[in-house]
Parts: sequence; structure tokens; C-alpha cells
Amino acid sequence: MFPRLGARRHLPLPSHHTPEAIRERLQDGPNQSYVRDLIYGAIDGAVTTFAIAAGAIGADLTGGVIVVLGLANLFADGLSMAASNFLGTRADREIVEELRRLESEQIDLVPDGEREEVRQLYAAKGFEGADLERVVEVITADRDRWLDTMLQEEHGVQLEGPAPLSAATATFIAFLVVGAVPLLPFFVDEFAVELSRPFLWSAVLTAGAFVAVGAAKGVTLGGRIGRSAAETLAVGGLAATAAWVVGYVLRGIADGV
Repeated sequence: MFPRLGARRHLPLPSHHTPEAIRERLQDGPNQSYVRDLIYGAIDGAVTTFAIAAGAIGADLTGGVIVVLGLANLFADGLSMAASNFLGTRADREIVEELRRLESEQIDLVPDGEREEVRQLYAAKGFEGADLERVVEVITADRDRWLDTMLQEEHGVQLEGPAPLSAATATFIAFLVVGAVPLLPFFVDEFAVELSRPFLWSAVLTAGAFVAVGAAKGVTLGGRIGRSAAETLAVGGLAATAAWVVGYVLRGIADGV
């Protein structure tokens, strides 16, 4: 479900590219990655929950109220994001299905024109002469292959996309888990050990969550872990700082009421 792309770089290349290994890998089909959905949910969860804490501190609300507001945000906003991701991902699939229907109609109505489109698409790739005509003949000999080619080459769509329910679930789980991090100091301060500056602890833990998410992304994608962590910290930290500024402004409003 969550393929580690970086791991493939370290596979023994000769054994991984034997005819049998290639056949087995291709028969399994493309792996669907939900890294985007996880990162999307994690960053948004941390930022929005931290924004709740910042705004509540600015309004001089108690730690208990912050915990309640934060938990309500976790579930309500998390479900909202999951639902939006589900509908958006399903819409992408519906677009592919509609394009396939339209291309199928055009093949029935103007087959010669559709063959010419294939010819020009592959001529642009450098095919010419007999090789070009052979490519057109092979592609258009099979209707499904013909349709797949038009969708990928003409419309640039991905034939196999993430499953909507899996994408929504990944977003929701990441939102809940990482979004709970900014609330932990307030929860501890309210129900366990008194902390002198819970908001400072919340900011530190939120920054740590950004670093952890970025590092996990780096490991999963096989990139530079430090660079990925720093990038996520910078982007997430900028959003969290904006949330703190809003909270500071709210403090001024609350003081004037």
C-alpha cells in the first residue's frame, strides 16, 4: 500500500531484471502510493490543531477548553478532509472513465482520424517511416490498447489511480495521529503533571512532528532525509507561525472585548 521507492534503488539490479522477475513484477501491476495523502493529512492536522491552541491561548482560554476544542477539530476537520479527498480521488477516476467513453465514441465515428492522432503522437516521439506505421498498426489493432494509448498520450491521464477509500483513510489517520501532537502538552498539563509553559511545549512538539513527517517522506521516497525533514519543517513551520500570529491578533481582540 505504501511502497518504499527508495528501497528499489538498492535491489540487486541483475537479479531484479531477469525475464522472470520482470514478468512477475509487471503482472502485479503498478503499486499505488498514498504518501501524498499521508503528508497532506499529517501537515494539515498539525497546523490546524496548533492554530486552535494558538487562538485559544490568545483568547486566554483554559487548557481544558483547548483540549476539547482541539479534539473536536481533530475529528470534525479530519473527517471533512477525508471526505474531500475521497470525493476528489473518485472524481479523478470518473474523469478517466468519461474520457474513455468519449474516445470510444470517436473511434467508432472517425476511426481514420483517431489513427492519425496515434500516428502524429508517435511521430512526435521520433518514430517514422515503416516503424511508425507498424506502431500505429499494433496499437489500433486492439481497442483497449488503443483507448489506453489515447488516454495516456493525448490526455495525459493516469489509468490506475489511488483507491478513493484508501486515500481518504490515509488522510484521516495521518490527520488524527499527527494532529494530536500539539494537544499533548495541554492534555498532560490538565490531567497529569502541571507544565509551566504548555504552549511552548506544543510549539516544540509540533516542530518535531514536522521533522518526523519530513524524515519519513525522505525514507519512503529514497531521497535525502535531512533535506526532506528541513523542507517540511520550513513549510509547516511557516503555516504554524501564521497560526500563532492569528492567535496573537485574537488576544488583542479578546482584550478589547
